[in-house]
Amino acid sequence: MLFIELVAQSLVQGSLYALIALGLTLVYGLLRILHVAHAALFTLGAYLGVLVCNATGSLLLAFAVAMALAGLGGVAMFRLAYKPLLNKPAYVALIASIGLYIASEEIFRIVFGASGLSFTEPPLQAQVSVGGLQFKQAELAVMLSSVVIIALLGWLQTRTRIGVACQATVSDPQMAESFGIKLNTVRDLNFLVGSALAGFAGVWVAILNNLVEPTMGSVPSYKALAIIVLGGLGSVRGTLLAALVLGLVESFGTTYLSKLLDRNAIAFAFLILVLMARPQGLFAKR
Repeated sequence: MLFIELVAQSLVQGSLYALIALGLTLVYGLLRILHVAHAALFTLGAYLGVLVCNATGSLLLAFAVAMALAGLGGVAMFRLAYKPLLNKPAYVALIASIGLYIASEEIFRIVFGASGLSFTEPPLQAQVSVGGLQFKQAELAVMLSSVVIIALLGWLQTRTRIGVACQATVSDPQMAESFGIKLNTVRDLNFLVGSALAGFAGVWVAILNNLVEPTMGSVPSYKALAIIVLGGLGSVRGTLLAALVLGLVESFGTTYLSKLLDRNAIAFAFLILVLMARPQGLFAKR
């Protein structure tokens, strides 16, 4: 029974990590930018979700506002910070991204305060029994939403003109542009979708933890970066598998190694060992 409970916990945690990392995967897959400031959009979504839900009582409106503003924030980041650096070495954009995230943390601290925010009435906290296991409604919703979003992204990438345009832009931007693909439009759309997913994930983390604070994006962002490496940079399917593997390692490691290492230390120790043995990631394409 303990084994099944740990697997169930890992599915919840892995689904959450997948939602956080998907936006990073989209950005890296298109522009080869390690978008650390993605964590700032994740935190922004969490704050907006709490504020809107507390003010209106509507969780759906909270998700809509968080995703819309986080998406627009991502597009603004791209145009102001990344677009002028696309012809520079990759580390230049990475440094800019780290600076953006550090600045965002301070802005959140100034605007919303350092003590954090919580829901006045946390939504989706009722317990649901599934196969003898107890889940919060929010946990089931996280798993379901991650499956739906990943399936939708996979369909968009392979079955739509937008997906084909994105793949063409990655392979040969100049050739794609010569065939009429508008590079700036594709890149804006990519950041819009990826950043909206960050806001979506931020609201779910706020619901599960009932706490939003300025630095809440730090650890998830580091894990998300490692997840996209483990999944084979730019692969949506690989990101999902790597997130689920990390969820399994954390759940079982926390149970059996908690006297030696805490949850985050277990996760990072695993990630370091894997990357030492297989730097290209567990699910990289040949």
